[in-house]
Amino acid sequence: MRMILVGPPGAGKGTQAARLIDTYRIPHISSGDMLRAAVKEGTALGLEADTFMKAGKLVPDEVVIGMILERVAKPDCAGGFMLDGFPRTAPQAAALDAAMQAAGVSLDAVVLIEVPDALLEERAIGRRTDPETGTIYHLTYNPPPAEIVERLVHRKDDTIEAVTTRVQKYHSETAPIVPFYVAKGILKRVDGVGDPDAITQRITAALGAAPSS
Repeated sequence: MRMILVGPPGAGKGTQAARLIDTYRIPHISSGDMLRAAVKEGTALGLEADTFMKAGKLVPDEVVIGMILERVAKPDCAGGFMLDGFPRTAPQAAALDAAMQAAGVSLDAVVLIEVPDALLEERAIGRRTDPETGTIYHLTYNPPPAEIVERLVHRKDDTIEAVTTRVQKYHSETAPIVPFYVAKGILKRVDGVGDPDAITQRITAALGAAPSS
């Protein structure tokens, strides 16, 4: 299964990605992690990306796409992969698609987790992190034990203003990739409201059966 996972900030992509890579037994390719790994390994594209990052500039799309093609060509991606964090714009989606076609790689699905804006704000406002363990709680949906409440941290970027800005950016920049993948017939829309287990079941139902063990 070769897929891309997209959705607004706060849609639960991280939770679902962890479950899906286990279900389908495929590697999770995060664009950010991939960039850092390529720089650390000192690959040609990694070194090129590093020059841009050190200069405080965005890494060009063609460099990121080149890294993606290198990554999906590795043996652990033979049975598929999950790409997360790229593409973020319609031009990036078109460029990635063209590069993949040229390399003989085709996507099976693009999973879009849909969540209403109001709920995205509610999720972020109630989110708390335990600085000692890194565990993330939610005051409503995943309440922390009473004895640790006092030490929990509310991230500065989880305010209504910050969340609204992130969601607006998603709608203006990333949401336009949806028609591109609809036209290709591989977009899978999934309701991201409800229990994480139920959302996982919706995604797997949309994608089809996982490989047998």
